[in-house]
Amino acid sequence: MGAQHGGRAGDAEQFAQHRLGSWLAGLEAGAYAVDADGAIVAVNGAAEALLGRSAEDLLGADAHDLLHRDSNGMGIPRTRCSMMEAFVARRTRQEELGYFERGDGTLLTMSWLATPLRLGADEVGALVVFHEHETTGPHLQDSAFSMELLPELERLALLAETTTQLTSTLDVEEALDRLVRLVVPLLADWAIVDLIRDNDEVWRAVVAHEEDGRLVRREDLEGAMPPVPAASPQPLSRALRGAGSTLATPETYQGPPDSGIAVEQRRLFEGTHMHSAVIAPIRGLREVLGALTLGRSDRPDAFTGADIPLLEDITRRAGLALDNARLYQRQRKVSETMQRHLLPQMPRVPGLEMAARYLPAPHASQVGGDWYDAFRLPDHALALVIGDVVGHDLDAAADMAQLRNILRAYAWSQKEPPSVVMSHVDEALSHISEVEMATVIFGRLERDGAGQWRLRWTNAGHPPPLLVTYDGQSRYLDDGHGILLGSHVSMPREDGTAVLPPQSTLVLYTDGLIESPGRSLDDGLERLRRNAASLAHRPLEAFTDLLMERSRPQDNDDDVALLLVRVPAEDGPEL
Repeated sequence: MGAQHGGRAGDAEQFAQHRLGSWLAGLEAGAYAVDADGAIVAVNGAAEALLGRSAEDLLGADAHDLLHRDSNGMGIPRTRCSMMEAFVARRTRQEELGYFERGDGTLLTMSWLATPLRLGADEVGALVVFHEHETTGPHLQDSAFSMELLPELERLALLAETTTQLTSTLDVEEALDRLVRLVVPLLADWAIVDLIRDNDEVWRAVVAHEEDGRLVRREDLEGAMPPVPAASPQPLSRALRGAGSTLATPETYQGPPDSGIAVEQRRLFEGTHMHSAVIAPIRGLREVLGALTLGRSDRPDAFTGADIPLLEDITRRAGLALDNARLYQRQRKVSETMQRHLLPQMPRVPGLEMAARYLPAPHASQVGGDWYDAFRLPDHALALVIGDVVGHDLDAAADMAQLRNILRAYAWSQKEPPSVVMSHVDEALSHISEVEMATVIFGRLERDGAGQWRLRWTNAGHPPPLLVTYDGQSRYLDDGHGILLGSHVSMPREDGTAVLPPQSTLVLYTDGLIESPGRSLDDGLERLRRNAASLAHRPLEAFTDLLMERSRPQDNDDDVALLLVRVPAEDGPEL
């Protein structure tokens, strides 16, 4: 029979279904896998036959309670069970004589071997392989199902999990954390990662080991490292040059140091009490990215040359993941720089307070089509703009920059109401830009003859401005609404006007602040209105941050731009 699967949902079941099945099915020995709680998550046909139990009887059951017995057929306390000791200690153990209870209540006398088996990023279970005990026949250690096969199972499982874990993040720090958790304590007591940064500088990014089931960082051993020597034969220096993988011991670095790195390596061995280590280069597609060191201090067995191929398989996968993460971070840095230049600094206007924020889409680059703008006009009025060009990528950012500059040029040169300026912009788009569609609010804020702050605006298909008074009343300014830009429909645009009471706050925003896939737009608008009203007495910077935090939906997948203006009390200065 082939391997049977079932039992618990989640990572363990998925692992059993996709990783263990084909291996267990091919074994003539009985085999089953348990999760971190000791529940059986996979079993092969040979185990079913030897135990006289079906997969349905075995899957999900506690292996110790169901199977483990002494020579009299009695249950064994967990603290006295050698298989449980190996499971808890995460150590490989083999015994020539043990007993399982069959489905009919009789005892199976067998030889067994148990070894740790990683089921997920944070879960380590065990794989048990057993064979009916034969006094004169071949024992488990002499069979084709012995220690040679189990490391292969564990190796493939670890490499599969390494690929899954490291390729599912584009954050370098997160990738390093996952890498360490994959190898400690399964393969080593210590994991050390050295990375080569810009200008060939070396940075010891991670020195970690496990204490009481959790990873602990030795920050005193992390940080800046000396440069890579050009010809040193020492293991870490060779690895950082991409020369190859090497074993190391404290004695490796006891002689006269040939470089600053050798000095730091001696300090590392002394600080961690490692008696054995294996060091391999982490290579990207075009260059050496660093080195991974695995060390042992608690477990007595030393690394050997047989451990190097597995470590190199791990570092090969780590290199590809780190290469991708670094490339992504470089792109983010370029994008952030571009975004800073595209989004303006707020002008200083006597009496007015202004605040602005831009938050990129969670799963996109750091630039997008949302923007805000504020600038002084020739007649000393203050121009206020909030807009949204379709998309959140570099193309959208380029389109946004074109639209912003066109609007600025018309607003500055045309002594016309906002509606007329917006009509000119709309007409020009198809002739002098690549912008297809966009929503925009353009307004003028100035003091009238009575000393009141008056806003005159036009709205091209954008969510309406929100006005919050100092006494906590809030309302949307729905006037002046017209069709979005780029629709190629010729319709007259209108202006709206409103007086902004003393100490009131005007909120201009893009739809990423109110839209949610699971809720209506009205729900988002109401949530924004209530949150803004509750913040009426907050300082403007705190008002802005809290409004973004409280109003942006958790499942939002769009970028957000936010522009706030607060007018002064009654006796504020003129513009």
